[in-house]
Amino acid sequence: MNYNYKQENNFAFIDGQNLYMGTRSSEPAWEIDLSRFRVYLRDKYKVSKAFYFLGCMISGNDRLYDEIQEAGFILKFRKHNTAMLGLKKGNVDSDIIFQVMKLIYTSEDFDKIILISGDGDYKMLVDFLIEINKFKIILFPNRHFASSLYKKLGSEYFDYLANKNVKYKIMHKKKAP
Repeated sequence: MNYNYKQENNFAFIDGQNLYMGTRSSEPAWEIDLSRFRVYLRDKYKVSKAFYFLGCMISGNDRLYDEIQEAGFILKFRKHNTAMLGLKKGNVDSDIIFQVMKLIYTSEDFDKIILISGDGDYKMLVDFLIEINKFKIILFPNRHFASSLYKKLGSEYFDYLANKNVKYKIMHKKKAP
């Protein structure tokens, strides 16, 4: 028996708006079951912490925020000046990039990063994480919205949530009436 085996300790960073829009704008549209998705990340990619980033807190969405947290995600909101809330989109890209770089800078104890987004704004981060052996995979919510910047990534570095075998494991199952 190998007693030196170290369990992976990976962190996931989810661009919530990109995940939501990516699955809802698929053909056909589908919905992720957040609890099943969290289990999938834990089991498949050994994710110990999963950070779910949203643009801003909106009153009336408490049920959604509770659902995200109850599924096991750490909820993060983008900071906005309250006078500008109605004029800005979520845009959590820089927040995610900053948080990942902060983990590296502070020598946080983690093995690799899993990113859930199709946004090309993360390409430089992905390249850097691969270079320092801290990148596991990027999961694209929608095959058609995955940035062309990722085309040169090796297939070991990406997958699509809409792939039949993945989607079946994480999609919200409609209950019969």
